[in-house]
Amino acid sequence: MALSIADLAISSDDFAPGERIPERLSADGGNETPRLTVSGVPEGAVELALIVHDPDAPLANGFTHWVVYGLPAVDGPIDESAGRATPNGTGQPGWFGPQPPAGHGEHHYYAWVYALSAPVEGTPTREEFLASAQPTILEQARLVGSFSR
Repeated sequence: MALSIADLAISSDDFAPGERIPERLSADGGNETPRLTVSGVPEGAVELALIVHDPDAPLANGFTHWVVYGLPAVDGPIDESAGRATPNGTGQPGWFGPQPPAGHGEHHYYAWVYALSAPVEGTPTREEFLASAQPTILEQARLVGSFSR
């Protein structure tokens, strides 16, 4: 697997890297969609994919909070409606905010953006995407926030 990092970056107006995700973005606190922005999209990218995942969830593959394919390959705010939201860990499309088990400690939420040289076909799960997309990933970047209850 080749290392695919250079200028691509993802940031949020809601939290800085490593900071606590605001309560209003959590499943119990309003479930507002986080405001994410992408910069440094590489030349040759035809679309972006976004995956937000909690590897600390007490499940075999963690918990996927958001999956969006088909996002425009441009710098700027991520607009879910410009892409194709596919099922998250609840089986529903769209954002599902942090909701770790009470007392389970600090969970980390990885917002990954992938700049792709080919479009994603269909609605693969996070695991299916990661298993098949490597040849098309031009660059990837992440933003990590935390949350606990």
